[in-house]
Amino acid sequence: MSIAKNLLSIKSTLPEHVTLVAVSKTKPVADLMEAYEAGQRIFGENKIQEMAEKWEQMPKDIQWHMIGHVQTNKVKFMAQFVSLIHGVDSLKLLQEINKQAQKNNRVIDCLLQIHIAEEETKFGLDEEELTSLLSSNEFQEMKNIRIVGLMGMATFTDNKDQIRKEFTHLKSIFDGLRKDASSKDALQCVSTLSMGMSGDYQLAIECGSTMVRIGSSIFGGR
Repeated sequence: MSIAKNLLSIKSTLPEHVTLVAVSKTKPVADLMEAYEAGQRIFGENKIQEMAEKWEQMPKDIQWHMIGHVQTNKVKFMAQFVSLIHGVDSLKLLQEINKQAQKNNRVIDCLLQIHIAEEETKFGLDEEELTSLLSSNEFQEMKNIRIVGLMGMATFTDNKDQIRKEFTHLKSIFDGLRKDASSKDALQCVSTLSMGMSGDYQLAIECGSTMVRIGSSIFGGR
């Protein structure tokens, strides 16, 4: 099947409230343009330099999502155009995003990454670190970032019960954050729960995901 057909097939399975991020990392601009011509406007990349090169070459109504681990010294290369940064996992990174957003006269939307997997290789904050970050004076002072939700990655396993348990755990943290939002101005925009990829996105949606990151099912293997 073509990229366009893959894309439309996946979109037909998604509920209206779920946003599709087409994960286009390592794929050539021609492949992205096929998805674009089929109506896709949100693309996810995991390397800032590659994303910046594609941003320069492609239509400007595209929303670019940074879905990979972000190094603080690279933030400046995407601060001008990035729509959403998925993997924010430290106060230090948030401060750098805020600084670079300020330089570009922007407010940059961010998702805080929560560590839910049993694999040590995955990045993210635990619940204690999340609470500590959100209650810190440094966080309260940042005016050029907006926390719009949470992101998490389940353990890479075929055990669906374990994946469901991890997604459900993240949803409960998300629900708690939304409850807090009523009393904290800085969290007024929390509405996005980004969880689920090609192999587990349907389970993620069952567990409450509002944004899925799908690559290989659209563009083929890497």
